[in-house]
Amino acid sequence: MLTSLVLKDRNDAGLSETAINEALDRALAPRLGALRKVLLLPPDITRANSGAGVITAHLYRHLQASAQVDIMPALGTHEPMTREEVKAFFGEGVPFERLLVHNWRNEIMHIGQVPGQFVSEVSGGIVTDPIEVEVSRHLLDPSYDLILSIGQVVPHEVVGMANYSKNIFVGCGGSAMINRTHMLGAFYGMERMMGRDATPVRKVLDYAEANFIQKLPLSYILTVTTTPQAGPVRVHGLFIGRERRLFEEAVRMSQSKNLTFLDRAPRKIVVNLDAQEFKSTWLGNKAIYRTRMAIADGGELIVLAPGVRKFGEDEANDLLIRKYGYVGRNRVLELVKQSPDLHANLSVAAHLIHGSSDGRFGITYAVEQLTRAEVEGVNFKYQPYAEAIQRYNPASLRDGFNILPDGEELFYISNPALGLWAERKKFESQ
Repeated sequence: MLTSLVLKDRNDAGLSETAINEALDRALAPRLGALRKVLLLPPDITRANSGAGVITAHLYRHLQASAQVDIMPALGTHEPMTREEVKAFFGEGVPFERLLVHNWRNEIMHIGQVPGQFVSEVSGGIVTDPIEVEVSRHLLDPSYDLILSIGQVVPHEVVGMANYSKNIFVGCGGSAMINRTHMLGAFYGMERMMGRDATPVRKVLDYAEANFIQKLPLSYILTVTTTPQAGPVRVHGLFIGRERRLFEEAVRMSQSKNLTFLDRAPRKIVVNLDAQEFKSTWLGNKAIYRTRMAIADGGELIVLAPGVRKFGEDEANDLLIRKYGYVGRNRVLELVKQSPDLHANLSVAAHLIHGSSDGRFGITYAVEQLTRAEVEGVNFKYQPYAEAIQRYNPASLRDGFNILPDGEELFYISNPALGLWAERKKFESQ
């Protein structure tokens, strides 16, 4: 494990790359001479604002002279990164050939079970089934002297606050673990969890961390970041080590940096999805998850999605989303009972619940790579992207409240991956 270390910026300006690299080198120094084989677990390009790309690149440069360094992006259910995405995320210095691909359906190993009684206790009796714990077989390779999990702590719809052991058990986990934890979160209610630490899903992950992977040579490198509109990523905090207290400290910083509270609920919210980062509604529905506590009842969410070309990241998941659609929590729960294919893929069922407004507000996807029939077929409204940006042009909008020339008010979000937006009274009532 690495030497524990915490580095925070001053005056909200962000840490310099030099300061980050020096901190990484200090944490590595006591182990450096003894390392022969290292596994790095960064996120993929869908977490482009994490700062993890440049951190991974520095670690690779620093370690590869004396050790074999393998890199396995914690894909979860996402599709593998292309050569172009690897270059864009990590830069020129990380060879594409050093990447391993996490196969969440097949290349996993069972390492334990979270008891049903424990799951029932942490969920208030909402879920009572045990949860099988699976991880990538690469994590259990005894030839690795060090495993470094790298990623951003930020509000999250399934676990409450992303990263720490989520990167292991979901990002590098198997289908049973992913399905069951996603459904646990959906049953419990994401509004009760987003932006919080001690959620039922997090407690399940804590149980698995404490009982099944303590012998792994694992350390976490956690970031807290912000990204000003059209500006570079700012890393405000770097938290290195294995102890949960480091994650808790990162959570507190993220809650202060990545939660935006509104004193009144907008009637219309417009969210922009970067075309390189968001290629599916599986990812793009962050526009829904992260704003659902902000938007007014009867309001409208417009999702500007030029890069979205499919629904699921995984082909099988894509087919299920197209088959059942975003039809609301109650209907999805009925379908899980009635439909064996959906019952066998609970992460999809959870995703359908998360992406539904339950009739509380309208959701319009403005796209150019999906047809009207495809979008309306999954229960969203459709608008051509070219038409939408004539009125809601990202180049002329600023994060926050905007007034259009004809007097219409809207709230604009340039990247929903950066945090959570909520009407203060809604968040505090959960």
